[in-house]
Amino acid sequence: MTAAADWQPLSRSRTYELVLDQIEEQIQAGRLTVGDRLPPERELAALLGVSRAAVREALRVLEAQGVLRRPQVGTGPESGNIIAGMPSTGLTRLLRVHVALSNFPLEDVVEARITMERGSARLAAAHATPEHLARMRELLDRMDDPSLPREEFNDLDTEFHVVMAEAAGNRLITDLTTALRNALGHDLLRAFGKLDDWDTTAAVLRRDHHAVYEAVVDGDGEKAAARVENHIRDFYRKMSDKMG
Repeated sequence: MTAAADWQPLSRSRTYELVLDQIEEQIQAGRLTVGDRLPPERELAALLGVSRAAVREALRVLEAQGVLRRPQVGTGPESGNIIAGMPSTGLTRLLRVHVALSNFPLEDVVEARITMERGSARLAAAHATPEHLARMRELLDRMDDPSLPREEFNDLDTEFHVVMAEAAGNRLITDLTTALRNALGHDLLRAFGKLDDWDTTAAVLRRDHHAVYEAVVDGDGEKAAARVENHIRDFYRKMSDKMG
């Protein structure tokens, strides 16, 4: 937890960005960690020599980045914003906007997914616990329901890939996978809605997911990696014209 002496008054140019810099500096120095509370807005503004409006704007940015969690409305020692450490939240927002602006071409997104998920599949085959495998199996069983709405199918599809990343044991890849899939969620669902042959497409997706799962269960990392790459490439090859 930081002390009052750790905060330095700021100049008034680009003030809210300077507030961000000061808070980030406290985090990088290890004086603020997950679960710590920032001083209340009024106190923080006084410590930094800035307006509460500048502090409030900086806190909004950090909340959007998944760094802060807003407290319950109130005053006193329990009213300060909490360092939350929810990177997938901030990453999802960032990627969703830039994907929507076409700052990342679809081909780049596909290659990024393949790079991450090949690694996830390979590591999951080596490290997946019985709990991970049970969760993946449950998701597949739910996806096998032919009456499942497309939106729910997409959610289960996303969760399957996230669980596989979790099974790999790399938290950063898990958060990046979660963020990338969530960022693409709207476009994927819109593309699903344009399909005239949804039942056929869903059957292929189910087959692909079962094949990846079976390779993970068998502990065959190379086969799992190859299968997830083929799944991603085939899917985007079919859907690219509907996601434009």
